[in-house]
Amino acid sequence: MAANNPPKLDLERTAKLNQLSKKLGYQYQDLQLLQRALTHRSVGSRNNERLEFLGDSLVNYIIADALFHQFSKLPEGDMSRVRAHLVKGDTLAVIGREYELSDYLVLGPGELKSGGFRRDSIIADAVEAIIASVYEDGGLEPTRELVHRLYEKRLQELDPKKVGKDPKTRLQEMLQALNSSLPQYSIISVNGAAHAQEFTVSCYVEKLNTKFEATASSRRKAEQKAADTAIQALEEQQS
Repeated sequence: MAANNPPKLDLERTAKLNQLSKKLGYQYQDLQLLQRALTHRSVGSRNNERLEFLGDSLVNYIIADALFHQFSKLPEGDMSRVRAHLVKGDTLAVIGREYELSDYLVLGPGELKSGGFRRDSIIADAVEAIIASVYEDGGLEPTRELVHRLYEKRLQELDPKKVGKDPKTRLQEMLQALNSSLPQYSIISVNGAAHAQEFTVSCYVEKLNTKFEATASSRRKAEQKAADTAIQALEEQQS
C-alpha cells in the first residue's frame, strides 16, 4: 500500500501550492489534492485526468444552477448556449491564465520541452481538476463558492443575447431588428500554398454603406472577423 502513497511535498512546493490556494480563496485540508489537480498525465499514472472528469460535471452543474437563478425568464435553449460558452475549453483556459496556472503545473519532460504549460487544453483541464479537488477536499458548497469566484465577473457582465453566438449570427440578428438588409460576404483573395492559405473577405453592410474586410486561415474565420468589425461599427453608430 505504501507504494501507492503520493510522494511527500517538499517545502518549496508546499509554499507554492499554498500560494495558489490563497489565490483561489480556498484552504485545503489535503494539499496533495491540489498537487494532483495540477499534474499532467505526461508525468505518470498519478495525474489529474480523473479529477478533470469529475470537475467537468461539477462546473457544468454549478454554472447551470447559476444561470437558472440569475436569468429566470431565459429559455432552456438559450441557457444551454450560454452555459456551453462559459464552460468550454477556451473560457476555462482564460480563467486558468488569470490565476497564472502555468506557473504551478507539473509536466513530464516531453511536455515541458514542447511548451505544454502554455497549451490551452492543459490549462483548461487543470481548472476542471482544481474544481474537483476542492469538491473532494471540502464538499459541494466550497466548490460552488470557488466556481462563483472564478466566474464572478463573467456572470455579472453576461449578456445572454450575445454570449455563445458567433459574430455572423449576431450581425444578422442586429440588422433584422433594424429592418435592414442582411450582410453580403465576398471573397477578395486567396493566397498561399494549399496547406497554409489565407483568405481575405469583405462583409458589405448596406445600413452602414461600408465594406468590412478581414483576413484569416479559412473563409469562415475571415467572415467571422469581418462581421465582428461590422458589429462594432454598428454599435458605435447606435450609441
